[in-house]
Amino acid sequence: MPTITVDKAALFEALQQEYTTEEFDELCFDFGIELDEDTSNDERPIVNGKQEPAQLKIEIPANRYDMLCFEGIQLMLNIFNLKATSPEYKAISPPNGKPEVLTCHKSTEQVRPLLSGAILRNITFTQERYESFIALQDKLHQNLARQRTLVSIGTHDLDTIQGPFTYEALPPKDIKFIPLNQTKSMNGAELMEFYKNDRHLGRYLHIIRDSPVYPVILDANRTVCSMPPIINSEHTKIKVTTRNVFIDITATDRTKLEIVNQILVCMFSQYTSTPFTVEHIQIHSPHNNQTRLAPDLQPRQTTASLSYLNACCGLSLSPDEACKLLTRMSYTAHHSPKNPDTINVNIPPTRADVLHQADIMEDIAIAYGYNNLPRHFPKVSGTIAQPLPINKLSDIVRIEAAMAGWSEVMPLILCSHDENFSYLNRRDDGTTAVRLANPKTAEYQVVRTSLLPGLLKTLKENKHHALPVKIFEVADVVFKAPELERKARNERHFAAAFCGKQGSGFEVVHGLLDRIMLMLKAAFTVNEGDIAGEKVGRRRGRRRHPMFFEGHAAEIHLDMPGRKGDEVIGTFGILHPTVLEKFELRYPISVVEINVEVFL
Repeated sequence: MPTITVDKAALFEALQQEYTTEEFDELCFDFGIELDEDTSNDERPIVNGKQEPAQLKIEIPANRYDMLCFEGIQLMLNIFNLKATSPEYKAISPPNGKPEVLTCHKSTEQVRPLLSGAILRNITFTQERYESFIALQDKLHQNLARQRTLVSIGTHDLDTIQGPFTYEALPPKDIKFIPLNQTKSMNGAELMEFYKNDRHLGRYLHIIRDSPVYPVILDANRTVCSMPPIINSEHTKIKVTTRNVFIDITATDRTKLEIVNQILVCMFSQYTSTPFTVEHIQIHSPHNNQTRLAPDLQPRQTTASLSYLNACCGLSLSPDEACKLLTRMSYTAHHSPKNPDTINVNIPPTRADVLHQADIMEDIAIAYGYNNLPRHFPKVSGTIAQPLPINKLSDIVRIEAAMAGWSEVMPLILCSHDENFSYLNRRDDGTTAVRLANPKTAEYQVVRTSLLPGLLKTLKENKHHALPVKIFEVADVVFKAPELERKARNERHFAAAFCGKQGSGFEVVHGLLDRIMLMLKAAFTVNEGDIAGEKVGRRRGRRRHPMFFEGHAAEIHLDMPGRKGDEVIGTFGILHPTVLEKFELRYPISVVEINVEVFL
């Protein structure tokens, strides 16, 4: 969960009440957030001859984007404490009735096609408000916008530029401007080279670097405002003295585009000359004949069933009582005159997290107080959990292996490409492993297609333990599956590894496999020819596996009723010395790995 740091004195002043740490912690708990730290009693640094003010570090749920800044926290808590009502956000036209126009060109479809924006007119910044404004953009970029890949925000001093504005995609060398906080003018290609080692901006360059064109926002005089999602122009830099803020938002995800726009303008519209009003702009896309006004700040309308809300919470609320509780969570609600069981709910534009009446039910419970809910079994929401069949089977295999004297390990599901393939003498044909698009380190490049790399890395890191070592794992591996919507599929595997001084341990691993198969009621046969009339069984084949010593490995086949022939469900054997060398292991190791899903 994101953690927001706010000035303690300023927050308590905004909340119109002083709290002890314990009292504020309880308020946070009641609202569904968490006080992580109060620095009042800590040794704080001296800044400009003054001690840094006490701060509160508050953990915010990942879905509450409206509370990623001081403004959102104080507003929501004041509404919860009934010291404020939910504001009515309005998107208005300028006095002349002609909104600024931002035209989106067809060329942007090559790189970053979606566009929105707004204007905060006659806003009053202080240093604290200005810093909070910048911090909210950064929080949105890091969380909802997924490191600017889905959405990026540009903010500009409107008084330094002139509309109408255009959003275009141009060749890098045709884009020239002075980047934010710099003094030298650069074109797009030079800018990429200049920032490639920058700790802050360098991580965003890959988003557009390989595109033949870069997106750019231009004003009527062709002055560059920003090159999203990388950086704004120094020419349009906003300051504490800025009175009118022009906001451009570009994206690759339409839903998150509008959420980011709504959150940003709603939180800071309270500082405009007419609080909670935003000046909309006209987004014009001539290439697809679409024109609209942005942002849309109209509340979303939905309904909730009073009987559902009461049944889930174990309450007997009247329609008026339910509506009153909802006002504490920033909704406006009233019961339907036609149906007493229906509550009409207006969801403010800041509550993008509300998708279903279950979300409304959760807010009813928060407003009523979780500690005040009756302690009896709910009529609707209470369920008795049962394990999925695959998890139940995994537990059976896990317990059987543990009872046989093997220790369970739980390595990470990510590994390097080499560990998954070349270290095991396997080739990557490009059709099996799911690769990470932007891995943080070389250790986490692919999602494993085998449990063996994790077992061998565990042995490598525990070489100081007394031998023999017997370890196993029952967990998922992942394979590409282009035919599926998510383009990948999980498969539950069982794997074990034996490492000892006295021998390879082949017979020990073989014995564990026998025990697992016996427990799964799979008859064991050894047959180098065809299996005639076998219904359920397994056999070893003489196929060469580069991962193992030749002649000291076997495939595990399974014949099941109703299947055509048998299928390979796993392998076991003694690892080849080259595999041991790559994992820095000194003693012989025998391993087994099987797919357990086939036994469901």
